[in-house]
Amino acid sequence: MSLKRDIELLFEIGTFRHLDRVWKQFLDPSVANNAEHSFRVAWIALTIAKAENAGNHEKILKMAMLHDLPETRCGDVHYISRQYVERKEDEAVKDMFAETVHSKEMEELFREYEKRESIESKIVKDADNIDVEFELREQEAKGHSIGAALRKQREEMVRPHKLYTETAKKLWDEIRKSDPHDWHVLSSKNRFKSGDWKPGSKKGG
Repeated sequence: MSLKRDIELLFEIGTFRHLDRVWKQFLDPSVANNAEHSFRVAWIALTIAKAENAGNHEKILKMAMLHDLPETRCGDVHYISRQYVERKEDEAVKDMFAETVHSKEMEELFREYEKRESIESKIVKDADNIDVEFELREQEAKGHSIGAALRKQREEMVRPHKLYTETAKKLWDEIRKSDPHDWHVLSSKNRFKSGDWKPGSKKGG
């Protein structure tokens, strides 16, 4: 193990935010970059784990942060491009973590995630798929057509065949009925309901 290698790894992880997800090719929807995607995947995974009362939460969070990290070396692929390329993600994980304090643990976690046998790996994969549903719903709210274009295929293939937990299925169904603006429009603490624009308030501006 080498402190220099740990620093190199952290610099490499810093570049993760510069990697766009390749579905931007589809008429340039303004989607989250890889780092932003992984951040919400971690929160979705933790939400599923708590709702299911399942899994080791520390392992789940580590796996969520790791699940797409080899794309710093392999790049991302979308559902068309993956038919033409071979990515060596196992090799990328091994090389990027080599001689760091994380090497053995991260190699083992990535292999576990890819096998989809443990409850932790299933929860993280569910979170990965659910984040796509959040993105597509957000794109629809912005007027982009990508959500509608992919909805039928995803409802026929992903919803019934690719989700492992009941909580993920419930989240999927609820996202389809949800408005991405509700968190602020319906908030009891927004300006219209409890702030200076509240009816009867003498404040203004």
